[in-house]
Amino acid sequence: MSSKPMRQQMEEYILDLQDKIVAALENLDPNAPAFKRDSWVRAQGGKGISCVFAMPEALSVDAAAPVSVLEKAGVNISIVHGSLPPAAIKQMRVEHTSIPYDPESTATLPFFAAGISLVIHPRSPHAPTVHANYRYFEITEPNAGEGAQGKVIAWWFGGGCDLTPSYLYEEDAVHFHKTIKDACDPYGPAIYPAFKKWCDEYFYIPHRQESRGIGGIFFDDLCEQKHQRLDDDAVRPRNAEDIFEFVKHAGNAFIPSYIPILERRMSMLSTAEERRWQLIRRGRYVEFNLVYDRGTKFGLATPGARIESILMSLPETARWEYMSEMGTEEGSKEAKLMEVVKKPRQWA
Repeated sequence: MSSKPMRQQMEEYILDLQDKIVAALENLDPNAPAFKRDSWVRAQGGKGISCVFAMPEALSVDAAAPVSVLEKAGVNISIVHGSLPPAAIKQMRVEHTSIPYDPESTATLPFFAAGISLVIHPRSPHAPTVHANYRYFEITEPNAGEGAQGKVIAWWFGGGCDLTPSYLYEEDAVHFHKTIKDACDPYGPAIYPAFKKWCDEYFYIPHRQESRGIGGIFFDDLCEQKHQRLDDDAVRPRNAEDIFEFVKHAGNAFIPSYIPILERRMSMLSTAEERRWQLIRRGRYVEFNLVYDRGTKFGLATPGARIESILMSLPETARWEYMSEMGTEEGSKEAKLMEVVKKPRQWA
C-alpha cells in the first residue's frame, strides 16, 4: 500500500498512461506529425496537458490511400481543484451520504479531480473510433487553513471505454470486449457484466433509438459505499487502494484492447461510399456528445472551462443526410452495423 495521498497516486498514474498511449499511437504512424502537446493552467485552480492530433482531409492527396492513420485524436489529462457550489453538493450527496449538506447554507466545499480522457478518430472507415476516460474525485473539509488540505470526506472513481466502428468486424468487437473483461475479472465476476450493461445504457441516443457504438464498460461513483449497479454482497474492490488498482488495470487495458484493431484496419483501402457512411456515423457521435453526454454538458457549464479540450472529442468532419438510405438496405455492410447498435450484443 502506498503512503502517498490518493490524489498524488492518480496524478502520477494518468501522466504515465498519457505518455504511453500517445507513444503507442505515434509509433503506429512515424511519418505523420507528432501529437501537439499543450500544457495549460486553470485560473480557478489546477492544470492539465492536452495531446492532440489533427490532420484535415484536405491534406490527404488520395482518400483511398490516406497520408495519416489518424484524422483527429486527443489524449488529455486534467488535475483541477476548487470549490463546489451548494447545487453541486446537493446533487453529489445522493450517492455520497458522507458529504455534509444544509439546504439553507450557501457554503461551498473544496474538491479535487484528476482524470484522463481520450478520443481517437482514425481516417479509415474500417478503423473504429474509440473513447476512454478514467477519473478520481474527492471532497475535503473546508477551513483547513491556508495551503493545507482538509480531511477527505468523500471520494470516488469513475470511467470506462467504448468502441464505435463504422463497419462491424466481429473479431474486433470480441477482442476489444474480451481484453476489457480480462482486466475486470480479477476484481470480481460481477464487474464486467454490470459495467458493460451500464455502458450500453449510457451511450444510447434516444432520438435515434440506437447506441453510439458497440459499448465497452462504464462506471461512476465507485467507492466504499454500496454501489447502485452491484449487489452489496458482490465480490468487488471495496477500499480506495483496491479500487485504484482496478482502475489502473482497466486503464492499462486500453493499448492492448485497441491498438491491435487499429493496426489491422488502418491500411485498408476504402471507397467514397464507405467514407460517406463513416461521416454519417460520426454525425451520430456528435449528436450524442453534444446532446446527452454528461461530461460535455458539465464541462461547458463550468466557469473557466477549457472549451478546446472539451470539444476535442468531436471529429474533424461529419455528415448529416436527410432521410439517408444508407444502413437500411437489407444484407448490406452498413445494415450489419445497425443491427448491433439497435440491439446490443454480448461479445465476451
